[in-house]
This record gives sequence, structure tokens and C-alpha cells, in this order.
Amino acid sequence: MRIRASVAVVTGALALSAFAVPAAQADDSNSVSAFAQSVEPKAAAGPADIIEGDTTISNVVVNGGKSLVLGATTKKTFTVSFTAKDDSGIDWGTAILWHGSTFASSDGGVVPNEEEAVCTTVNATTSTCKHTFTVDARYDLLNKFAGGWKVWALAQGNDADYVQTDNVKGFSIQRASQLTVNATPEPVTKGKTITVAGKLTRADWETNKYAGLSGQSVVLQFRKASSSTYSNVKTIKSTSGGALKTTVKASVDGYYRYTYAGVSTVGASTATGDYVDVK
Repeated sequence: MRIRASVAVVTGALALSAFAVPAAQADDSNSVSAFAQSVEPKAAAGPADIIEGDTTISNVVVNGGKSLVLGATTKKTFTVSFTAKDDSGIDWGTAILWHGSTFASSDGGVVPNEEEAVCTTVNATTSTCKHTFTVDARYDLLNKFAGGWKVWALAQGNDADYVQTDNVKGFSIQRASQLTVNATPEPVTKGKTITVAGKLTRADWETNKYAGLSGQSVVLQFRKASSSTYSNVKTIKSTSGGALKTTVKASVDGYYRYTYAGVSTVGASTATGDYVDVK
């Protein structure tokens, strides 16, 4: 029997395609599991693979292999692809993205834009399947969902063999960060002190604004006006409200900037260089 999701379910609660469910809809926060359980075979109660026959899923790629970094008001459509293989060829496949310790108890997720993945035949046994997903930070995200996510996937062969796996791939969704920089005074006499100030902020998906990020290591870099390459000068930490401030001695004309490597929940960022004329 062909495994297929119920259209009624897909167009109902799961059509939200959202990472988060508003507090008023908390009872639906596990709707991703409901989607999985609407297909046959039923989803397992915990992290598990269900394999019937020789069908396999491999080479899962989310967002081109890059972390998904979303700003305070970002709306983004991205692709999830995987290779499905069965000795009879591939009939269909699908995938879901989820967050939590186990799939059955996931606290957030997103279902694809299509009911089924678009599976393109590679050869008699193998297909490449692709889904698109869309998320809008203005409506769909909670800050607690920043960090590690997982891919649930299912594929079925033409002979009705199938594989279902709760965690076939891990990936990251991060809150975007921003940096500013201001080097003063301008111009400055050679040998005098330059103060380099700035601010580190990150996206708040719940207020849809950027807020200061303190206690983070940020690197001050300098590029001579005659060069195209920045070099590290020193590392400092952001303070209250994400404030950045340090001093250096003026030597030659050039550009100062701050750069932040990011962490598991926050994406990297680099400020636009601020030019200082040294007399």
C-alpha cells in the first residue's frame, strides 16, 4: 500500500509551516509529530528508524549546507534535498524539520511547502528529492529555537518498501548578529590615541528587533589604506547593551572594523570598516 500523507492534515493545523506556535496554540506545538503520524507507518514514540525492505536515504543537505541565519524580520525560502534509493526505484519522499530532544516530544518544527518532495530520477534505483521550506521571523520564530535542529525524512520505493528516520541530519538555525564601528578622532595626529567604539546586537525573533549582546568576544581589525587585507589587532568583550570600546595608537591611514565569529545560536557578522586619516 502506498504511504501518503492526508491532504486534510497537511492543509489543516500543519499548513502553518511554522517553527513556533503562539502561546495561545500551545496544545498544537507538537503538530509536526501529528503530520508524521498521519502517514503509514505510524511515527515511532521516540527517536527511531523504521525500515521495511532496502530503501535508503542519504546525502541530506539543508540550505546548501550552510547554517540558516535569520534576522529580526527575515523571511526566507530554502531547500532541503536528499538521495533516496530502492532496487525498484523511488515512488515518493518527504521531510520535516524539527527541534527538541526527541521527535515525539519536539517543541517546534516546520513542514514543507509541498505535500511531497519533487523526486528526480537519477537512474533505475536512485532519485534526488527536494523540498522547499519557508519561514518568516516576524511571525514564526521563538528565540529558544536558535541552535541545533534535525531532519525527519521518509522515502518509499515503487515496490512499497520504505524507510522512515527521525534524525537523518542535523543542522543549525541561528539568530543574525550585527556590528557597528566608529573610530575617533578623525583626522588624528600620528602617535595619538584612537578610540574605537561600536555595538554588537542580535536578532530578537519575539520582538522583531535587534538587541544588545553582551559578554561576547569580538576582534578589532585594521587594514592599511594601501592594503586589501585586514589584520587582527586585539580581542575585547562586549559589555552591557553590547557596547564595544577600546583604544589604539594612530600609525598610518586605514580602516578599523569589528568582527564577530558567532556561537551555536548566533550567526557571525563583520562591521563595515571606518576610515581614519592619520596626519
